[in-house]
Amino acid sequence: MTRRLADPMSPIHALEQVERLASACEIVSITAAVTLEACRGAVRHSLSLWDAQIWAAAKLNQIPVVLTEDAPHGRVIEGVRYRDPFDPRSEVATLG
Repeated sequence: MTRRLADPMSPIHALEQVERLASACEIVSITAAVTLEACRGAVRHSLSLWDAQIWAAAKLNQIPVVLTEDAPHGRVIEGVRYRDPFDPRSEVATLG
């Protein structure tokens, strides 16, 4: 948000947005089980360790959808579906 956008946010504005999202969303913990599952997923599905942590946290917490622009829209890995909120095929993109 502070670097990759065409019009980056200031660090203060980005922090405010993260705080807003954190208050609106359930935050799940990265536990030993999530870390172990992430390591397995990184090897099995060729994910970076960071992406595997997100996938494993979703999988083990029964979160069916991950919103990200860093994975192919519609990809499903062991029950976790990836949706790109900016992809025109995504219902998230049409909520605008």
